[in-house]
Amino acid sequence: MSEDLEKRPYLSFYQDRHGTTRWRFRRAGKTIQIKGAPGEPEFEAAYKAALEGRKFTSAKVLKLPGAAIPGSFRDAWRKVQKTSEWLGYDPATKDKNSRLATEFLALRLVENNPAVWGDMLVRDLKRRHLKEIIAHFHATPHKAKHMLTTIRKMIYVALDEEWIESDPTWKLSYRPEYTGWRAWTDAERALFEARWPLGSTPRTAYGLALWLGNRRSDVARVRWDWLDFRRGTVTIKQKKGDKELILPITPMLREIVDPLERKGDYVLMTAYGKPFSEKSLTGRMADWTQSAGMPKGCTMHGLRKTLGKLLAETGATTRQLMDTLGHDNIEHAELYSREAEQQRLARDAMTRLTKSISRKK
Repeated sequence: MSEDLEKRPYLSFYQDRHGTTRWRFRRAGKTIQIKGAPGEPEFEAAYKAALEGRKFTSAKVLKLPGAAIPGSFRDAWRKVQKTSEWLGYDPATKDKNSRLATEFLALRLVENNPAVWGDMLVRDLKRRHLKEIIAHFHATPHKAKHMLTTIRKMIYVALDEEWIESDPTWKLSYRPEYTGWRAWTDAERALFEARWPLGSTPRTAYGLALWLGNRRSDVARVRWDWLDFRRGTVTIKQKKGDKELILPITPMLREIVDPLERKGDYVLMTAYGKPFSEKSLTGRMADWTQSAGMPKGCTMHGLRKTLGKLLAETGATTRQLMDTLGHDNIEHAELYSREAEQQRLARDAMTRLTKSISRKK
């Protein structure tokens, strides 16, 4: 250490109260603290700057946008977006998964600690971590379920890349009780129909949603050229999933569209002659139902549920429900079937019991 001092003018050292050696540069009554120790790159650069009368600034390590640690979840997500499976998704599915992935990658491992999951190596993920992540979204159970699906996409990439040898999500499921939007009751439908006559915008939106069973994104997009009155069919080009459904024009649907004047390409138009946006339909339906004196919970999507319920109660099969409503997931369609079947079986059983007791009397 004395040799270092002999070779380096103005340099000295001292021991701080913790016993650590500290270095300083003193010249012309000015003292500059120098971090590190002789021989270290940063120390040598700082000492040289002091000799030359320059201000020394430590080099900063900058994280480039989009940079990812090899084998990390951020790296895995980048690879997910290059898979053939991902490229085959429709825009809505890509958008949903991208939003969930972005939220997961920015999620902190521990509260009040800057470390995030995006920078963690996939191989360090344990089953208990996944359960903690799911628990983080307990207030929004369906989001938790979809979040697990999005994380799985990264896990599968890691398996393909041989970063890991086993899937920590194996047989890990999260299936919240499905409630969703409820169907409208007969009394609620009667209130709405009494308040809004045929030909009015609220009744048109209501009728399209109910008798086509479409999502609000498709109700807003129904075009006149989708309706083929000669053949008695309507072709629905669904926004979600990019599917095409051909449905019959029922008397109930014809009752909705017959009073309308064609003022543009779209069946459902605003007072300004423009098509509705899907978000605006949600707010407008809330206003229309309130004006009709109806309780909260009567939503646009609830009319889709209403059609599913009516179809199931009249004996439609699960496959018929899927093809009419455009469901890809059989579980959704079975919800209507199970409820209708339970009611039918209970009614039949109680009818037989009533007849049996009546005979004995």
